[in-house]
Amino acid sequence: MKSLFNMQRNDIILLVCFSAVVLAAPVLFAPIGAGYPDLLQKFAIYGILAIGFNILFGLTGYLSFGHAAFLGVGSYTAVWTFKLFSMNPIPAIILATLVGGLFSALIGYISLRRTGIYFSILTLAFAQMCYNLAYSVLTPITNGETGLQLDQSDPRVLDTAFGRDYGAVLPPSDLFGAPMREWPAFYFCAVVLIICFFIAMRIYRSPFGMMLRAVKSNQNRMNYTGLNTRPYALAAFVISGMYAGLAGGLLAVTDPLAGAERMQWTASGEVVLMTILGGTGTLLGPVIGAAVIKYFENIFSAFNEGILLSIYDFLPESLQHAMVSISSLFVGEGWHLTLGALFMIIVIFLPGGLMEGIKRLIALVRRSGGGGGRASAQPAE
Repeated sequence: MKSLFNMQRNDIILLVCFSAVVLAAPVLFAPIGAGYPDLLQKFAIYGILAIGFNILFGLTGYLSFGHAAFLGVGSYTAVWTFKLFSMNPIPAIILATLVGGLFSALIGYISLRRTGIYFSILTLAFAQMCYNLAYSVLTPITNGETGLQLDQSDPRVLDTAFGRDYGAVLPPSDLFGAPMREWPAFYFCAVVLIICFFIAMRIYRSPFGMMLRAVKSNQNRMNYTGLNTRPYALAAFVISGMYAGLAGGLLAVTDPLAGAERMQWTASGEVVLMTILGGTGTLLGPVIGAAVIKYFENIFSAFNEGILLSIYDFLPESLQHAMVSISSLFVGEGWHLTLGALFMIIVIFLPGGLMEGIKRLIALVRRSGGGGGRASAQPAE
């Protein structure tokens, strides 16, 4: 426990700066049209998901295509907690994290018998099995394609025991009277994100984190020395699954419903894209990657023909419609094309993700500021 809080000066500065940026996000993201609570909630929640995934993929080198299963399990667990016990989000996210960890331990115990592409295929197969179970087989638990939702007849035994009466309307989740909507929900997710970032930072700096890096570097050599690497890989898989379960629980906290679509393989691929885009193996990279992708998804997908016409209204009519036709390929329903082009550019020119670009920019500023060769040889972490 003492080593957990024995932080170096740079770590403290990093944590303070990260916390300040997260809490000031409504002001910082307002100029780019992202300073509203619903989108910022997604930034925080998917940032948690990406941080957890990076512990498995970035540190340990195991590429999982099944993390959407843990995200969905966390959502279902949180909604059932709301239905059976209380609308307080604390028990919901705790149970979602624990169930996500137990579920990932089961899948990881089987999947980690293989490595490389075979491990990835196994996790993808498990995720698709979970999706089909939730969609059609376990309908008494998941409510099938309709999704699991709150109902007036839900017992909510803890709320009833403490005299909470929500009347004739479906209650939102609330933290001791503060409804988890709009800004209260964002700041709740933001605090959880900061805590998750702190835990991930301590894992990165710990001997356990160094062991995970060794597993990624050369697992066969470690096995030849007589060290069993599988428990370390399983621990990383479980921690990553707990992060995913927590993220799924927070999705249900901000919007109390759970559907099987959160378990689809596309959701697993999205978190892989977030991590690679931001910077695999870095602390801040996955959070940045999650914010970029969710920004594109919510901002660029909102552009329609009317908005594009208003943007190009200074052009002659014929040229205006031509520009709208071209631009519509990259925004609105075609926003994936813009994201794909951005991903290609980053992979080609910045193999280390956006964090590599930030490091290069910092080094360039130091050189231009007269920092000398020594400063440029030691880029900021």
